[in-house]
Amino acid sequence: MDLYVIRHAWAFDRDDERWPDDDLRPLTEEGKERFAKVVKALAGRGLAPEVVGTSPLVRCRQTAELLVAGLKEKRAVVELAELRPGGDVAGLLRWTAKQAREHERIAWVGHAPDVDRLCAAMIGGPDALVNFAKGGVAAIEFDGAPALGTGKLRWLVTAKVLGC
Repeated sequence: MDLYVIRHAWAFDRDDERWPDDDLRPLTEEGKERFAKVVKALAGRGLAPEVVGTSPLVRCRQTAELLVAGLKEKRAVVELAELRPGGDVAGLLRWTAKQAREHERIAWVGHAPDVDRLCAAMIGGPDALVNFAKGGVAAIEFDGAPALGTGKLRWLVTAKVLGC
């Protein structure tokens, strides 16, 4: 099973006047365009999640929608409270294990530093970090159902590495 871990793309800076509720802060136009290029580059190299779980915050939802829009086959986007900042890791793993019964490729779209910690915990120890740039994407491979510490990092890319 392959798990793609994605940090949301470039969003506007926090601004209490424009977005008193930070959950509603969106991606910038440049962020949308840049992440669409990331998806195009990765889809051409085999990125093809069958289901996408996303934080319900607007910037993550927009990132997830850009992801599925750039895939050859359209896929479902599922909002998960477990991917909110500081979300429930055990609940996220239960959802992912359930999805893995039917799907070989699953994606999570979340926030830093959560995606940094989640990725590290999936491939190693709970105190490690994998540094995700905005719009960064990692691919983790599992033999069987995903579980903490059992994954193998296949790759981690940024827009800059891809020339986007």
